[in-house]
Amino acid sequence: MPYQCEIIHEFTLKSLLKKGREPNKLVQDDKITGSKINSQVLGNNLTVNLKQSLVLQKKQGNLMANSIKEQHDILAKLNIHTLNPMQEEAISIIETTANTVLLSPTGTGKTLAFLLPILKTLDPDSTEIQALILVPSRELAIQIEQVIRNMGTGHKVNAVYGGRPMSKDKIEIKHIPAILIGTPGRITDHFSNDRFSKESIKTLVLDEFDKSLEVGFETEMRAIIKQLPSLSKRILTSATQGVAIPDFVQLKDPKVINYLKETTVSKLEIKTVISPVQNKLQTLLDLLLYLGNQQGIVFCNLRESIEGVRVFLEKNNIPHACFSGAMEQKDRERSLIKFRNGTCQVLIATDLAARGIDIPEMKYIIHYELPNSLEEFTHRNGRTARVNAKGTAYVLQWEKEQLPEFIQKTKGVDISKPATKKSQYWTTLFISGGRKDKISKGDIAGLFFKIGGIHKDQLGTIELKQDCAFVAVPLAIADDLIEKLNNTRLKKKKVRITML
Repeated sequence: MPYQCEIIHEFTLKSLLKKGREPNKLVQDDKITGSKINSQVLGNNLTVNLKQSLVLQKKQGNLMANSIKEQHDILAKLNIHTLNPMQEEAISIIETTANTVLLSPTGTGKTLAFLLPILKTLDPDSTEIQALILVPSRELAIQIEQVIRNMGTGHKVNAVYGGRPMSKDKIEIKHIPAILIGTPGRITDHFSNDRFSKESIKTLVLDEFDKSLEVGFETEMRAIIKQLPSLSKRILTSATQGVAIPDFVQLKDPKVINYLKETTVSKLEIKTVISPVQNKLQTLLDLLLYLGNQQGIVFCNLRESIEGVRVFLEKNNIPHACFSGAMEQKDRERSLIKFRNGTCQVLIATDLAARGIDIPEMKYIIHYELPNSLEEFTHRNGRTARVNAKGTAYVLQWEKEQLPEFIQKTKGVDISKPATKKSQYWTTLFISGGRKDKISKGDIAGLFFKIGGIHKDQLGTIELKQDCAFVAVPLAIADDLIEKLNNTRLKKKKVRITML
């Protein structure tokens, strides 16, 4: 009578079946749990529960070998002591409602408001995708993925999006996540090729649905939703009022949570800066010098305008980064990294940066070119004066230029006196190793402290990616650190360290 294993490790199966080994007993270390696994082969009769093995493998991927966290543990990890009223109401309604529309201004915490109730719906024993989050931009996909990772939920999450090799997606979703985030085009591709089961997807989120349901995405969105037979919960979020929801979303009798109508006193100031000539570059420079070392976004309407501003600021030694849809995904991500960690004072961007990207609160934004609509104006301004903070939106206006009707109640400002300018402090180093190499932020910090010899206040933000990492360090010691640390070992990997 064959011996039946309670658990068969994938490596054990492959060792026995592929190599044709027939020992009486094989003991193999389980590298994930550290336990010992026994299997027995009697003659040619190898009885193993292959299905059970595959289920185990999927569970290990889906649960990331972590314990599932409760909401209070997640909030403590995020250092959040209390939820705001919108989040409290949204969580209670989403938990008990099949269809929800959440409308709330940018920066009020909508992501956390829909993620917390979704986590409660996930079955830890499932080996399939259970929640699908569709977003209109790559940056928003990356941002939500990072939020879930920071929450330390215990559930596996992956983001898939265009602008990077499909091979990366395939590697990452080989172990099926519980939550999948993606842009419509990339999700459609995975659906078309049946790379995972859709049967267990019960929750669908359309984040920033006013963008993801635009005409350009309609065909893909219709095709995706049509292939989700088990949906029992739909959540739509937006920072924009009055957007029509197409019938194919099948949003029956939704509960609407509307915090856009809240009559709160805005702490945003709108100020006008007059340019004596049509070319506003010198006026922009004068304004940036007036603002000193504060970080902010300069909004342009056209990619060509971004290039003109970039060249001018480079000539005048203003640390900056660019962000537009014309850039490669890798370059866009690196621009945001340098802006987040303080390497760059200014982000020159199109309206792509007005929403759905992970950047810190800032004191000001600048409309270098006037927005084309009230919606664009509102979303640009939403990058400052968020929630309870103060902020200023500067409108650069040629003296012969007419402001659109939606820009009202502006004040003039005298920018003739520049602030005291400080030299650039931070720069960014690139490290050629990441999560797939089992490298952690603690490993990187240890390398910089022990071998680099730096102090705690000389180590800035560390951003860890799948195959690389980025570290902010003082510009004054960057070359010395590269000389000390380049080609050293992090864990078992020899890494290159260069200036970004």
